[in-house]
Amino acid sequence: MTDVENYHDWLRDAHAMEKQAESMLKSMAKRVNNYPELGTRIEQHLYETRQQITLLDGIISRNQISRSVLKDSMSKIAALGQSIGGMFPEDEIVKGVISSYVFEQFEIACYTSLITAAEKAGDAHSIPELQRILAEERGMADWLLHHIPDITEQYILRSQTPGVDAKR
Repeated sequence: MTDVENYHDWLRDAHAMEKQAESMLKSMAKRVNNYPELGTRIEQHLYETRQQITLLDGIISRNQISRSVLKDSMSKIAALGQSIGGMFPEDEIVKGVISSYVFEQFEIACYTSLITAAEKAGDAHSIPELQRILAEERGMADWLLHHIPDITEQYILRSQTPGVDAKR
């Protein structure tokens, strides 16, 4: 594959990844009832994710790339499976935060690579937009890492209190 073909393929992957993130965040936002600070941050990142999808749509359009409907559809199905699977464990809030952190790190790695691919493909115009997305993903990952101990502690305390819902 050429530099441009790799770049275009990875842009489609990034778009599918953000659609998956949007589905996962929407699902998580609906289930976070007893952790208001986390709920607020999820809603903020959901907004950022939707903006990221818009930025990627623009980059894809400027580069005249046909999006793979299959990749977008498969990511939505995968996200649905993850959200359904996360609804049942008693400690879903802790597992959800940890999974979200891991997913953010995956996104950070993907955008780091995508910026290099944009440089190699000669798409300097898109690099600031990709850097903006990367910064937002780093911001969410940093927030999650900083708050994992507190959310875990809240869950433990809530789970030890009779009649209190710790799950979400």
